[in-house]
Amino acid sequence: MRCRLKKTLQIIIVITCLILYINFILISKTSNLPNVEDYDMQSKDQNQANIAAVVTKNALRVQGEGKTMVPLTSFQNESIYPSQNNFENDRILEQLNFIPPSIRAHRQSGQSSIPLKKIYLPSGIGGWAIKRGQGTFLEQKCAVPYCTITDMNNQMKDADVVLFDGVSRSNGFEKPANQIWMIFMLESPYHTPILNKYTGKFNWTATYRRDSTIVAPYEKFVQYNKSVLTKPQTKNYAAGKSKMVAWFVSNCGARNNRMKYATELAKHIQVDIYGRCGTLKCSRSAANKCFEMLNTDYRFYLSFENSNCRDYITEKFFVNGLKHDVIPIVMGGAPEDYKRAAPPHSHIHVDDFKSPKDMADYLHLLAKDEKLYNEYFQWKGTGDIINTYFWCRVCALAHDVDTRGRSWYHDLQSWWRGENICIGERSWRDVKGRSNVTAPLSRWQPQLAKHLL
Repeated sequence: MRCRLKKTLQIIIVITCLILYINFILISKTSNLPNVEDYDMQSKDQNQANIAAVVTKNALRVQGEGKTMVPLTSFQNESIYPSQNNFENDRILEQLNFIPPSIRAHRQSGQSSIPLKKIYLPSGIGGWAIKRGQGTFLEQKCAVPYCTITDMNNQMKDADVVLFDGVSRSNGFEKPANQIWMIFMLESPYHTPILNKYTGKFNWTATYRRDSTIVAPYEKFVQYNKSVLTKPQTKNYAAGKSKMVAWFVSNCGARNNRMKYATELAKHIQVDIYGRCGTLKCSRSAANKCFEMLNTDYRFYLSFENSNCRDYITEKFFVNGLKHDVIPIVMGGAPEDYKRAAPPHSHIHVDDFKSPKDMADYLHLLAKDEKLYNEYFQWKGTGDIINTYFWCRVCALAHDVDTRGRSWYHDLQSWWRGENICIGERSWRDVKGRSNVTAPLSRWQPQLAKHLL
């Protein structure tokens, strides 16, 4: 009797171990594939979870052996690459969710390894806060992590993508026919080299402009829920503030002549200018203290860029302005550019007024009416600034070349410096046909001719 019981227990133990082993194997097969729901969105509460849901809602995910979700519209090229039809969208979330057909085919075939695409940086990885090899893509939990980064000169010829930080490093390099060249620029056209001699060389662009192949904004604001644009505030943002306008600035000779505007504005309202261009000082070593003044003392802040160029909106707006309890007054991109990039009713554009005096009159009105003033802060709590995972998007598009083929910018100079891309000292109100400027005209678009592999 004891022997029979002992044998029965042994059989049960063996069967249990076998079941656990099979489950382990099945879990391993699926867990080795990256899941876009693992994006690190720094979730702290349900609001942040909602942002994560926005990023991942259209993603293709492996649901077990050989099973996939139905591909959604986010996989169509027209929503991944710049086109006249979707200029309003920067395509960042779509690119983060994009699984190229070649990757889907590899996963569906059950292949355990996927060839890595090599991205070469001629200027080195310094300043990029990234790692050589595949580490960056794995750490950021990219939906498509199958890339490796190198800055070794002897590996350029074998690279799939070469990313030039500006164009100077591209001089003297021979370009293999099957290689993608991408130019990365965050400065405005006024502060970048002439591009005439690079005709037909570059396939992709990575800039702050919405018609770039990969849009690289200084910051990106995403709403938790697109149907919720305002949130009741318990704080009175005007309370205790006795000063009007502040500005921290050290470049006094900007191409848009922002100093002239600020000087004229100061004739009609208090404008305190800190730094090299003003009479007040606030040391950069005490930056936190300086910006705290915006929260406690000032009602408005001049978030003036150094160039009036399409889509040119930098940290002067997102960090100096939006991240503090102050209303940013903006100059730089066109009003519609800010409308696309900023939370609703969060700023005041200089070109909404005929003159600095007219704007000063409006600022005085806001200062006297706390209700009107506080309406500019009702966006707070409706969204957040997110990580746009630039390298994840580069990797995904690098794998899409296998299916899509190669395109190139036939006239990079005309694309970057076309008519009314930058307007000097002019007002955007004076730009004729501005409604056309908000869409990439034919001269803006890359020539989508393809090379056969």
